[in-house]
Amino acid sequence: MGVDLDSFSSSSVDQQGMENNNLNVLQKHIMFFDRDNDGIIYPSETFQGFRAVGCGIFLSSMASLFINVSLSRKTRPGKPFSFKFPIEVKNIHLAKHGSDSGVYDKQGRFVSSKFEEIFAKHAVARPDSLTSKELESFIKSNREPKDYAGWLAAYVEWNILYMLCKDKNGLLHKDVVRNAFDGSLFERMAEEKSIKEAK
Repeated sequence: MGVDLDSFSSSSVDQQGMENNNLNVLQKHIMFFDRDNDGIIYPSETFQGFRAVGCGIFLSSMASLFINVSLSRKTRPGKPFSFKFPIEVKNIHLAKHGSDSGVYDKQGRFVSSKFEEIFAKHAVARPDSLTSKELESFIKSNREPKDYAGWLAAYVEWNILYMLCKDKNGLLHKDVVRNAFDGSLFERMAEEKSIKEAK
């Protein structure tokens, strides 16, 4: 599955645009999965979000389990454990894992220099996209010693993005990655899926 690259433009994701509406970029990244817009994301909503962008039932199930179980407690400081595994959108910055790209800072804001660094350092074949090998090299370069949970989280999230959004030549494009960071990619993918299903 790929995405329509013509649907994305760098002007639509400039930093000012991503920081409006009182949400930081990391919050916008996950808001797509808050299906009822109540500020809380339950596993069923994560599942629905993955299905909406074209993931199969198995991947959507595994992703919802992995994401909500991993992030729920971190986003609910001072609150009792819940078997419903809710994620609080306002506190998502507290769930940032290690061994990541650094594109989100500790407050969940977008760091342009870190984003550009991904492609400056790792996009060898083409400056505006990553091959599967380049992506693997990028993920490994971010690994912190013995941070196995962070390694796993980075591997899973980047490989899902690559699987869903690579083009027919196996390239993951820069504009697509940037739109993934601010969440607008998910909205577009869901829209494209709905249009295809309606035909």
